[in-house]
Amino acid sequence: MTLKRKSAGAVMLFLVLFIISAFVLLSLKDGVFDAKTIVFGGVFALYVLVQYNLLSAGFRHFDRFVLLAAQVLYSIGMVVIYRISPSLALKQFMFLLLGSVLMVPVIHIIKKSSGFGRLNWVFMGLSLAMLAGTLVFGRTVGGARNWIYVGPFSLQPSEFAKILFVIVSAHFLSTRNRLVSFIPYVVYTGICLIVQVLAKDLGSTLLIGLTFMIMFYTATGRIFTTLDGVGVLGAGAVASYHLFSHVRTRVMIWQDPWAYYNGSGYQIVQGLLALAAGGLLGVGLGCGMPSVIPAAQTDYIFTVIGEEFGIIVGVMVIAFYIVFIFRGMIIARDTDNSFDGILVFGCTAMLALQSFIIIGGVIKLIPLTGITLPFISYGGSSLTSSLIMVGIIEGVAIKNGMRDEKEIDEMGGVAD
Repeated sequence: MTLKRKSAGAVMLFLVLFIISAFVLLSLKDGVFDAKTIVFGGVFALYVLVQYNLLSAGFRHFDRFVLLAAQVLYSIGMVVIYRISPSLALKQFMFLLLGSVLMVPVIHIIKKSSGFGRLNWVFMGLSLAMLAGTLVFGRTVGGARNWIYVGPFSLQPSEFAKILFVIVSAHFLSTRNRLVSFIPYVVYTGICLIVQVLAKDLGSTLLIGLTFMIMFYTATGRIFTTLDGVGVLGAGAVASYHLFSHVRTRVMIWQDPWAYYNGSGYQIVQGLLALAAGGLLGVGLGCGMPSVIPAAQTDYIFTVIGEEFGIIVGVMVIAFYIVFIFRGMIIARDTDNSFDGILVFGCTAMLALQSFIIIGGVIKLIPLTGITLPFISYGGSSLTSSLIMVGIIEGVAIKNGMRDEKEIDEMGGVAD
């Protein structure tokens, strides 16, 4: 057994113990033993353990630490969501199962392909249709028109459109050299951003715009062209500020939320108070007051973690995002073709940007945008799309390992 496997095993043991102990505490939260909580916690812990072992055994060269980082994050999210609402946690678990099932075929597709050719034009049209569909059929939630409701179910198309955006970006950035050849890609990106602005979805607009610039610069090294893109994005932000009252309100309450405590600034102030109340070690699981924080299970779930688990665990959450990013960058670096490298880099960059945009908004570092914290926040679309991106990253990691093993065999060595 290698050191890497021992380390991964230690993290898994810690994670299972954390899940079990957390649900034991939650079962005693109201002073009366709740057997349903123990059963849910036991099933969830077993699921995490089985998922890790099945994927590790089923896919040789599977990157354990990418999966473990995701598992730690969604486990913390599941505990906090259950603490807020057991019924929401059950729904989240159903979407976790769905995302995990979808992750397997994604891994198979990615590990056997090195690009999607003409399908990328289909992906462009599909992603634009997803985004534009919200303008026609969507409902406005939190000032942004980004949800589509079908009976009792809701869907956020932008969560899946962003995956297609990364795939399309990887295709163009790996197959084009001259600036003029990027015109279709730039037009496509511009339409995506305009549709998101019209939907007043500030978070997704910022996320797609920043992902575009980071991927473009990383793939091409064209600093002046990238700076032009920064200027265009900045001009768009200024225009949005003047055109949409929703954007002006977000900036206004970011500057001084206390002046609007009884209105639009209430959420930010309550979040900051929760983080302050938690201190270093937290008030204890089940002892906080997430009910006074609007959208505590979605946009503001990081404040619930900070209040009940403390700043130390909040920093640990950020550390696991960094582990995820670090492993993703290593996988991207080790690829033998530009499409795979840019694809993994794009998925990793998008999840990283999404994480730090919402955490930055919650702690009042930047204006708050209505996006979820990947893996942790309640939301089926967000969790499913995040797991699909994990599948993309793992598919390339497996492909890298298969290539390395083949090279070692050809040299007469023995692969570990």
